[in-house]
Amino acid sequence: MAGEESKKLKLYSDWLSSCACRVRIGLNLKGLEYEYVPVNLLKGEQQTPEFLKLNPVGFVPVLVDGDVVLADSFAILMYLEEKFPQHSLLPKDLHGRGINYQKFMKEKLGPDADFAWARDQIRRGFAALEKLLKDYSGKYATGDEVFLADLFLAPQIDGAIRIFKVDMDEFPLLARIFKAYLELPAFRDAMPGRQPDTPAEHRD
Repeated sequence: MAGEESKKLKLYSDWLSSCACRVRIGLNLKGLEYEYVPVNLLKGEQQTPEFLKLNPVGFVPVLVDGDVVLADSFAILMYLEEKFPQHSLLPKDLHGRGINYQKFMKEKLGPDADFAWARDQIRRGFAALEKLLKDYSGKYATGDEVFLADLFLAPQIDGAIRIFKVDMDEFPLLARIFKAYLELPAFRDAMPGRQPDTPAEHRD
C-alpha cells in the first residue's frame, strides 16, 4: 500500500511515452505514491549526462526505489509485482500468465517511421489482436480483471488514436476494452493527456 516504502519511488517519464504510461498505470493500480520526474524526449533530455547515469541506454521510463535503479517497462513492472503484491498484475493460472507475457505489439515504430506506414502497421497489429483476444477477453484483454496485458495495450490504443488517428470503429473489441480502461482512475490518470508535463494543447 502507499506508505513510507512507496514514497521513495521516483519515476522518470515523458508524457507521451507508451512505455512510461504502462508503468504509470501499474503504479496507480497498486496504489503507490511516486514522484514524477519529467524527461523531455523532444528536447533530448534523455541524453544528458545526469540521465545517462541512471540509464546509459537513454530511454524512459526509469524507476528509482532507494538504491535500486531500473529501466525497461517490463522489468519495472515485474519488480513492482514482486515487491508490492497488492493488486497482482498477473493471473494465478499458468495459461493466463502466458497470455499476459505474450508481446502483443512492437514496442516502438521509431521516430523516422512514415506516418502512413506506421498507421498501417498499427492497423495490422490491431486486426491480429481482435482475432487473438476474442478467445480470452472479458471486460478487459484477458478476462474480467485487469492484468499485465492491459497495461501494455492501453497506451498502444491511446497512441493509435491520439497520434495516428486510427479509426477504432474497425476494431470493436479493442474499442470496447479501451472504453472500459478509461472508466478506471488508475488508467485514466496515467494517460498521456493528464501528466504534469503534458503540453497545454494536448491536455485531456
